[in-house]
Amino acid sequence: MIFSELYFEKILTHEKSVHFVWHIRKDYVLERLVIVSPNEKKISKSKKCPYCPGNESMTNPSLLSLVARDGMLQRLQDSEDDYIKNWTVRVFESTIPAVSTSAENSYTERPLYSEPAYGYHYIIVVSPKHEDTLATIDIEQWSNVLVVIQDRLRWLYTQRGVTYVSIFVNHGQEAGSDINHSHVNMVSFSNIPPIIEEEASASHKFANEKGICPMCQTVSTETGGSRQILQTEGFTAFCPWAPTHSFEFWVSPKKHNTSFSKISQKEINDLSLILRATLGGLSKHLKNPSYNIAFHLSPEKKNSRQIHWHIEVYPITNPPSALEKGFGIIMSSLSPEKAAEELGVACRRELANLVGVE
Repeated sequence: MIFSELYFEKILTHEKSVHFVWHIRKDYVLERLVIVSPNEKKISKSKKCPYCPGNESMTNPSLLSLVARDGMLQRLQDSEDDYIKNWTVRVFESTIPAVSTSAENSYTERPLYSEPAYGYHYIIVVSPKHEDTLATIDIEQWSNVLVVIQDRLRWLYTQRGVTYVSIFVNHGQEAGSDINHSHVNMVSFSNIPPIIEEEASASHKFANEKGICPMCQTVSTETGGSRQILQTEGFTAFCPWAPTHSFEFWVSPKKHNTSFSKISQKEINDLSLILRATLGGLSKHLKNPSYNIAFHLSPEKKNSRQIHWHIEVYPITNPPSALEKGFGIIMSSLSPEKAAEELGVACRRELANLVGVE
């Protein structure tokens, strides 16, 4: 294919302009996406943590602050000059967002494909206590966090330009966290991320051919098996058959469920229990490792292919090899069966402590 000089001039002009705006670039051939953000990550010299109580002015105003008053949780938000005090969970727009609602509406085609990185980026601070983590907060606090995630998820899907909402956690510097006060990220996109699109398409094809949801089949296979870590009334945690990380585990509803935003308070409480027990067990067994958490949820827009939602946890124990980076083949020095055996002991002990069983 021969490209005209005018075409290349257009691309070069675009290259100069996109350096300073939020945009998403796509690989020359693959569907791999890269967000190019104008935000430069700088290590703050301030000794103050921007997520700690008393430092609310260091972040954007809260869009939602949960405050316990008279035995009830009130949903409040900061005003222009007044910051809500005594909050238990706090939500605000990121000061260094990965995406922006002010992203320039500009596109280019391959070989130098780009599109606007349009979206919302929220931070959910999971506890006012700096030393708290998702592996140490109590079950009730975990439930509060999940209720807030649900609230924001529902609101985001009412907004124009939101096709998918990614929910993830970076715990520890090796996992990509710049601030060590525990928090959850929620980032919306105008398109479905490649891995979720691939998972949804594969699940749809599998269900059509086999007549069963692949995650339902997976849960049935793993529950009570050698890779199970823990189970509660409605959820099971297990190390996947083909893990991408040592000690990786997934948490899934036992029954078919495609909408996280519609789960009940009872289900939220049950999910909080298994997440707290597994993360607590992981943290104690590996002595507080860095880890990533990714919520694999269905797109909640109409006519989208649905997936049986689940949560994936990736402990960071070894750096990726060239085989993984260059060829997409994972090398695992620990079998998921052995990982599940070790984690199972730690997580069951953690669960017993949480529910008061000797």
